[in-house]
Amino acid sequence: MAGTSGHNGATEGSNGQAASRRPLLPGIYAPTMTFFDPETEELDIPIIKKHAIRLVEAGLVGLVTMGSNGEAVHLSTAEKSAVTRATREALDSAGFGQIPIIVGASEGSVRGTVALIKEAEKAGGDYVLVLPPSYFRGLMDEEAIYSYFMEVADASPLPIILYNYPGAVAGIDMDSDLLIRIAQHPNITGTKFTCGNTGKLTRVALATNAVTPFSRGSGYMAFGGMCDFTAQTLVSGGSGIIAGGANVMPKTCVKVWDLYTEGKKEEAFELQKVLSKGDWVLTKAAIAGTKSAIQSYFGYGGYPRRPLKRLDQVKTQGIRDGIEEVMKVEKSL
Repeated sequence: MAGTSGHNGATEGSNGQAASRRPLLPGIYAPTMTFFDPETEELDIPIIKKHAIRLVEAGLVGLVTMGSNGEAVHLSTAEKSAVTRATREALDSAGFGQIPIIVGASEGSVRGTVALIKEAEKAGGDYVLVLPPSYFRGLMDEEAIYSYFMEVADASPLPIILYNYPGAVAGIDMDSDLLIRIAQHPNITGTKFTCGNTGKLTRVALATNAVTPFSRGSGYMAFGGMCDFTAQTLVSGGSGIIAGGANVMPKTCVKVWDLYTEGKKEEAFELQKVLSKGDWVLTKAAIAGTKSAIQSYFGYGGYPRRPLKRLDQVKTQGIRDGIEEVMKVEKSL
């Protein structure tokens, strides 16, 4: 079977040669933003590199390129590869060669997704994050989704993380039974729960013997999909967080994680309240708002590609004010 592996670590490629992968460790990951020139909307590679280094210097244990926050749907295949390649180059040049990169690689067909995964591998990706197909929503029953992931996993040169994000796929919400069933494939290495369902995360983490900060488990990764339930993911037996808010407040996310894993649970829950309050501001403001927040507090960020709207000054100031409390914490760490 091409691309078979244990749930985390070494992967056997289609040529039968074992390829060593950077391991996925418990902790905080960010789905990085893709930055553009404000006039031409061309990729701003220097800023993409600068941002990646800032995040890992803040304590993140991995990055995701070409996720929803990375505006993957707005980029050509060549641009997607350029972003991942630049991110890998930045990490390696800054002494963070051990940091893994997960690459969003979802197309509507099995063939298209496998082709995109191969491009992600060439660009320096270690793992891929894959959504269920949704364009032909009425035909995508449980068996169609299961078959899709089995066929992609059989052919993929990189281990796959399932991406359960109903908002991006016409409401398809894979339940725990289906996720556990798909997880039996040796080239499926985790799930990202952007559905926000901690009960589902608990069931999948238990059934797969997922990695936690306290146990290596099977190697399977159960990721919370938003930083507003970082502590709750830990309570649920989760492995880490892949959260857009970590682009803005990575140190605070890491602090919540570290407090909990050090046994300081009450402190973790108190800081989680501040983090959740600030993250909701960013969640409502979406990609444009997250970039606005980065611009306000770090001096770069810019705008999304059209047709996403640019925020006016009133909204920009509202976001800045809305996250002021959590950013005071961020700046103090």
